[in-house]
Amino acid sequence: MTSWTDPTSPLPLLFRRRSSGEIRNLASVSSSILPAFGTVVDEGHLQLKKFVIAPYDRRYRWWQAFLVLLVIYSAWASPFELAFKKVATGSLMPVDLVVDAFFAVDIVLTFFVAYLDKSTYLLVLDHKKIALRYVISIYFAMDVVSTLPIQLMYRMFTGNSHYAQVFGFLNLLRLWRLRRVSELFKRLEKDTRFSYFWIRYIKLICVTLFAVHSAGCFYFWMATHHKTLSNTWIGTEVNDFEHKSIWLCYTYSIYWATVTLTTVGYGDLHAVNLGEKIFSIFYMLFNIGLFAYLVGNMTNLIVHSAVRTLFMRDAINEIFRYARKNRLPEGLKEQMLAHMQLKFKTAELQQEEVLEDLPKAIRSSISQHLFRRTVEKTYLFKGVSEHLTVQLASEMKAEYFPPKVDIILQNEIPTDFYILVFGALDVLKYKNGTEQFFSKLGSADLVGEIGVFFNTPQPFTVRTKKLSQVIRISHHHFKEMVQPQNEDGMIMIKNFIQHLKDLKQEMLQEIPFLTEFLDELNIEHIQANENTQYNALTNFHGDTNMEETNETSTPGAITLRVIIHGHHPDEGDTNGKLIHLPESMEDLLRLAEKKLGKRGSTVVMADGSQVEELDALRDNDHLFIF
Repeated sequence: MTSWTDPTSPLPLLFRRRSSGEIRNLASVSSSILPAFGTVVDEGHLQLKKFVIAPYDRRYRWWQAFLVLLVIYSAWASPFELAFKKVATGSLMPVDLVVDAFFAVDIVLTFFVAYLDKSTYLLVLDHKKIALRYVISIYFAMDVVSTLPIQLMYRMFTGNSHYAQVFGFLNLLRLWRLRRVSELFKRLEKDTRFSYFWIRYIKLICVTLFAVHSAGCFYFWMATHHKTLSNTWIGTEVNDFEHKSIWLCYTYSIYWATVTLTTVGYGDLHAVNLGEKIFSIFYMLFNIGLFAYLVGNMTNLIVHSAVRTLFMRDAINEIFRYARKNRLPEGLKEQMLAHMQLKFKTAELQQEEVLEDLPKAIRSSISQHLFRRTVEKTYLFKGVSEHLTVQLASEMKAEYFPPKVDIILQNEIPTDFYILVFGALDVLKYKNGTEQFFSKLGSADLVGEIGVFFNTPQPFTVRTKKLSQVIRISHHHFKEMVQPQNEDGMIMIKNFIQHLKDLKQEMLQEIPFLTEFLDELNIEHIQANENTQYNALTNFHGDTNMEETNETSTPGAITLRVIIHGHHPDEGDTNGKLIHLPESMEDLLRLAEKKLGKRGSTVVMADGSQVEELDALRDNDHLFIF
């Protein structure tokens, strides 16, 4: 295995850990060198051999960027010099020599640039191996051929300054350098510092301009080399065009290439002889593919930028259709629309969507950063261990709610409880057809825990007062985390009981079983019997009195909870008492007499079937004793 101290390994040479505040953009790293998560290129840590250049060295990157500018010039000059040979031997020749000199320097530098061995993932620093790899590759041969000033060398050796057509075609070898532009665009598309839309847009423009420029120049070259100049596409419009201004002829060429590419075809410039017609056929066939490429890419970019808006509109239309079909009230429809709009506005902030593809450790760290302080401030978790706090914060799921939306409905089945991160909540209760306000909750307040802990329908409706973010946890996950934590369980039950004592009197009056529970609760007994506290919390016992169901059993031995009623199932009264199921039928009848205030002899289920054996009962069954 490669050691971290191996000087040829890219790991110690490329990367070292930094704090989150020091992380830089990694887009400058070559796609063949993949950095690890949370690492950055550290040029000060490089320990390369003498006269060896790192491929990710910032100075070498700037050199490559400078060469891209020269490539753009070469891409324009090569077809232009083919069509207009005057400039090839005149004003552009010194510029070509300077550009070629820079690329010659780059050829020399390439013999000193280390490369990554794909089989061992090690940087090769040996000069001989670097040089051999470059020489035997096609890149060396093409770089040399596209850089040699062949026309100048021909003039120096022969003394002949005549510009042969072969030199014009040899100059087209300089288009080999365009691969550098392609590599640049690939890096920029992955660089998050730049807009992907505009990078792709600029790339499409460059491809279009190069296609138009090349086609126009080659079409003009065909006209200049036809045996009858007047029988050409430009000769029919411009007499004696070979003696006209270069830029005038170039304008005509670009005009023809543009109207043909865009399929406009005004007809003023058109193919005249057979060669021009054949070239036009192939150019138009090429334009079909190019046009499809351009339209497809532009459509994809535009649709991608508006896809979220499109999905939002579709979702809203679905809500309208659903509400209209089911004749939902206007207020409920407005709540649905508000929630859907908020979902799309906060899509980038939704914890689930952003974190679902990240490793669990990173998700946990982010949750700690976002929610740990809120969890620590919540009354139920004050004083618990750091270990449990970390688990709780990691399991919390974040949600946003718009104003005037119900988070918890009165009498709904308890499955989760919520902690308010920011915003405001109102605690309400519907009574006698009216809505009664009880309290307002703020940051770090807990809601829904009474229904969850006692396993009873939620006693209150909780509604957002303004835009609010809450974090929630299901009672199932909460139970799994708390069960192994005996001491934390006792702390939480004490906090919970103290919270119940601090509730407003009007709220306690709306929850009869809480009043009964607090009246019968023996604080000294609970403090002495710590296991009772722990089991009451971790098992979510629903017995409102939280006391032993008989003299011989303890809460720790109880496995089932049932709801008892003192009437026949058909009488319609739904109020009942949640108890721990005793061991025998006699104990059940005796406990029912104590709880309901009357003696019964018959036990039936909600469907009227009579209960003969307690072993057939399940958790949360309703028993009717009369």
